[in-house]
Amino acid sequence: MSTEAFLPPELRGAGTTITKIAAGLSGAGVYRVEAAGQVFVLKIASDAEPIEAWRSRVAIQQAAATAGIAARVIHTDEARRAVVSAFVVDRSFPTLFWNPATRQSAIELLGQTIRKVHELPIPEGAQAKDARDFLGEIWGMLSGFTLPAFVGEAVARALAEDPPPRERSVVLCHNDINPSNLAYDGERLILLDWDTAGPNDPFVDLAAISVFLRMDEDTCGALLAAYDGAAAEAESPSFAYYRRLVAALCGSAFLGIARRRGHAGSTAEDALDLAAFYQQLRGGAVNIASADGQWAFGLALIKASLAL
Repeated sequence: MSTEAFLPPELRGAGTTITKIAAGLSGAGVYRVEAAGQVFVLKIASDAEPIEAWRSRVAIQQAAATAGIAARVIHTDEARRAVVSAFVVDRSFPTLFWNPATRQSAIELLGQTIRKVHELPIPEGAQAKDARDFLGEIWGMLSGFTLPAFVGEAVARALAEDPPPRERSVVLCHNDINPSNLAYDGERLILLDWDTAGPNDPFVDLAAISVFLRMDEDTCGALLAAYDGAAAEAESPSFAYYRRLVAALCGSAFLGIARRRGHAGSTAEDALDLAAFYQQLRGGAVNIASADGQWAFGLALIKASLAL
């Protein structure tokens, strides 16, 4: 079946162009569609995904779009498990964040947007997945892969650390907030890729983006204050715990991707830290889409976990 068959009739035709963007971790195919003078995103889920999970994910994206924090859903095709969304022109949230003149407004926008995510209703029947259990699963899949010793140290520490008493109620989380899933349109912050959304501790989302953006203690406090709409309280044990755990989890996930892409692994300890990785990424010395780039990113996140 041609990819065009997954589009609604009004977007099909000789003037339609379809370009593959990526294949998601879930096995979904993601495509850029240019039709009728507009640009859209087509996402085709894997046939292996249970239909109830697909329906729940689409419902979450539709609710998020109504709240102004996800791309507008143009068309859904349950039989083919396809979703067509509006294309969001990204003006780079990281640029907004790293510019001293706009940094505070970027932090406020980020905190307020995450708050809107957490105010969305949790779909009936949605199952929470503990981040530590997920790390354990990924670590098991990395068995036999050649890794530097510090990776095992970071993962062992994260798996051995018991979570502190829960400070906040479980909410609907995006569960994959990183710079590649943030699109800033000049006014709003739009979250992309809702595949992993589900019930979780709110600190999971807050901790994840704080790690990816290398936030220091003061910036973390400003993020939490923007999220709560009030001055940040004393340092949260849960927030600190999830920063360590999420960094180890995301780092391990990227190492797993690198392995599946054919990376041979290595025991070399001279891995880049996040700052150096981002610098090389901006300069073109690292390609995040390659196995080598994913390996380097995974190790940088693991190093960040150890430093927290």
